[in-house]
Order: sequence, then structure tokens, then C-alpha cells
Amino acid sequence: MNTKDWLIQDLKEDWLEDRAVKAEKNNKIDKGFYKQYDIKQGLRNSDGTGVVVGFTKIGSVHGYTYCDGVKTPIEGRLFYRDIEIDDLIKNAGKFGFESIVYLLLFGELPDEEELEKFNVILDGFRKLPPHFTENTILNSPSRDVMNKLQRAILVLYSYDDYPDSLDINKILIQSLKLIAGFPTIIAYGYQAKAHYFDEQSLYLHNPVDGLGTAANILHMIRSNNKYTKLEKDTLDLLLILHAEHGGGNNSAFTTHVVSSSGTDTYSAVGAAVGSLKGPKHGGANLRVKSMVDNIKENLADYSDKEELKKYLERILMGEVFDQKGLIYGMGHAVYTKSDPRAVILKEKAKELAAAKGRMEEFELYHNIENLTKEIFKEKRGDDCIICANVDLYSGFVYQLLNIPKELFTPLFATARIASWCAHRIEQLVSDHKIIRPAYKSLNNEEKCTIR
Repeated sequence: MNTKDWLIQDLKEDWLEDRAVKAEKNNKIDKGFYKQYDIKQGLRNSDGTGVVVGFTKIGSVHGYTYCDGVKTPIEGRLFYRDIEIDDLIKNAGKFGFESIVYLLLFGELPDEEELEKFNVILDGFRKLPPHFTENTILNSPSRDVMNKLQRAILVLYSYDDYPDSLDINKILIQSLKLIAGFPTIIAYGYQAKAHYFDEQSLYLHNPVDGLGTAANILHMIRSNNKYTKLEKDTLDLLLILHAEHGGGNNSAFTTHVVSSSGTDTYSAVGAAVGSLKGPKHGGANLRVKSMVDNIKENLADYSDKEELKKYLERILMGEVFDQKGLIYGMGHAVYTKSDPRAVILKEKAKELAAAKGRMEEFELYHNIENLTKEIFKEKRGDDCIICANVDLYSGFVYQLLNIPKELFTPLFATARIASWCAHRIEQLVSDHKIIRPAYKSLNNEEKCTIR
């Protein structure tokens, strides 16, 4: 680099730094305006409930009752197509997740014969198009598997003869191909990342017919292809628990918003993946893992409840860990007394931890849950209610399954893709208006108008 280039580089850095300050300053909205004009930040009402913007028949989340202006906490309940999650888990067979995919898409559970036919169709779509793996995944690896997944989805548009069709039969085929293909894409995306950036051996295993989604994932990400029935059943449970969570979660709402414009399936699902990639949504269990790792590093005996409680209080005060003042894995936007997903997953985590000889770690998560509840009651009163959410235990279960952290959020996407496709179809057949919220202008001449 010559002298001129160095001067230009220095000038560019100084210029950008100065403009970054201007950009931040001139785009900052005074928080007082939100209260003054009753703006629903985050599409939330003042009491924390979500602003109702539409209808859905796909799933529902219950964490409180609301009557005559009074919000009353209740034990959390989760429904897929009006069937409670506990009942779905109890009756889940060998292909539990596949039956849930069928339920979300078609509105009813399949019988044994129909499920067998459905699995044959999914098996037919698990392998990626010719040359796709080499050209799209291996030749351009990404350090982030969610980034690779999003790019791969958009590339699949080019392999579709009718990518822009809004006919439901075409959209259904696109949906099934994406649902079946997600496990293969994330497995190969991870292998490419591990090979090119972490200098690990590259091995690609083709999906196997008849295994189902959970078993195929374990088959494709492990070098020896081996897994136990308990491991397969646990991952199948995780996929079921993450498959749907109502239309109000960020990624499902993203699917509705983008689909309302009339765009293609690949763009809508790609946008949903981008939403889930955010640490406030799909990446939350990674924050739990980081917090727990920090606790292990700083406490000589993390089984000592008194010392653990003191450290959690320091985390909450913003003195240690990431200094954000948050205990990750605790609290939820809708659930109050309990998150049914966390309740179910906690039992499976305990079973798996016992089988793996890691009960001491399980007790750490259990203690974080109980001690955080104590801390909140002490600081905010006995009426303060907070519960563990699914993220407190999901990351731990992934670790027990020897799943690399790079795949935590992609596995969430692999579960949620069925819901996104169902919400896209629901939007297209039920609501033909483009979603267009209003933002109030704070320019001087427009302070009294909303457009």
C-alpha cells in the first residue's frame, strides 16, 4: 500500500468514526415521546401484553388471564392446532416431529398410514439438488451456520420452476422441500464451517430414508453416525417443543409481514431465518450457555447455593458477566407462572444428565432457576412472578447431546420452519392486505399527524 493509500485509509477511518457519531445522535428518539404519544413499543401494550394484529388457528400461548382490566398469572399452556403440548408429547411415536409438521401444515394429526406416506415424501426431499452442496455450501462456507442457511434458502429459488407462484399447491411443495432440506443444509453448513475455519476433517453423510428428522440430524453431524435411542428421542422432543409458538413471536410475525407483500416463499422463509438469528430470539440459549460458563469459571464450588445466589445477584446488578443485568433463561413475554416447554424439557434433561453422568451440572441449572425466583421475590416483593423459559434448559440438552453450539439456533430453525410455512399459507389464504404499520413523524411540520 503506497503513501496515498495509507492517507486515504486514515481519512476514511476518521471520516467514518465522525459520521457514526452523527448518525447515532441524529437518529436517537427521546424515550419520552413513546410515553407522550402512547406508542406501542415492540407492539406491546403498557401492561406487557401483545398488541393484537390478526388471527391464527395454528398455535396459541397462554400465560395469564385478562378480565375487566386485570391480568392474572396462570400456569403456562401451549397448544398446537387446539391440542395441548403435553398431550402431543405423551402420544408422540417414533416419528413425533413429523406428525407435528403434518398437524401444523394440514390442521389435523395423521393416522399411521398417512404418516408413513408423509415420511416417504419428506425422505424424497431430504437430499439437496445436484451440485447445490458443492456450489452453494462447500465453495462458500460461512462462520455462522444461520447465515449459510439463509443464503442457501435464497439460492434454492433458482432451482424452482415456479418460485413466484402463489398457488397453494406450489407453496406446499416448496414448504415440504424446505422442511425436509433444512437438516441437510445445516449439517453440511456446519461441516463446511468446521473444515474451512476450524481445520477439522470434512465428512458429509447423506440423509437416510426411514430414519426421520431427529435421527438424520444426529447421523449427519456425527463422524461415526452413532447415537442412542435416548439421544434420538430427546432431539425429537426438542424439535417438537420448538416447532410452534403462536403468530406473535418475532420470526412467525416476520413471515406474516413479508408474505403479506405477495413475495415468494424463499424470501419469506429467509427473512424468518434472519429474525431467528437474532440473540433476542433464537440465539437466547447461547446466552444462557455463556452465563453458565461464566458462573463455572468464577465459582470454585457452584453447587454451593449461597455462593451461587450471591453471584446471580451480582449478575442481576450488572456487576459481573456481560453487565447487562439479566439472568438469561428466566422470564418470558407471555408465560408467567411456568413455561410448559421448560417444564417438559427439564424432565428430559434430568433423564439425559443421569444417563451421561452429569447430574452435578443439571443441579446447577435447577438451582439457577429456583434461586432466581427467590431473588426476584426478595427484591420486588412476594407478588413478583418469574419462571424459567425453554432456553434455560435447551442449550444444556444440546450439550448433553454433544451438539456443537454453532448448531443450537439452526436446530431451532429446523423445528420452526414447519410453523413458518403454516403461517405463510394462513396469511395468503386469509388476509390479503399488506401489513403496513404507522410510524409517527417527529419533524416539526408533522408533529400532529400520523400517516
